[in-house]
Amino acid sequence: MNQENIRRINQLAAKARTPQGLTPAEQQEQSMLRTEYVQAMRASLRAQLENTVLVDEQGRQRKLKSKGSVSRFQK
Repeated sequence: MNQENIRRINQLAAKARTPQGLTPAEQQEQSMLRTEYVQAMRASLRAQLENTVLVDEQGRQRKLKSKGSVSRFQK
């Protein structure tokens, strides 16, 4: 997700709060951009967690274990 898309998301959010509101095309664009943003954030978080290492009291390092499918959070 680049800065231009984030700027556009913020523009559309500001316009949505005005009495004028968003046109149907702008609502569709906002939905598409928000979906793209959420996907990018999930990918970033997933990559961060995959590279996280836990260190126990003896100094042994181990990677985090997966707790299962991510789909349970998408309900």
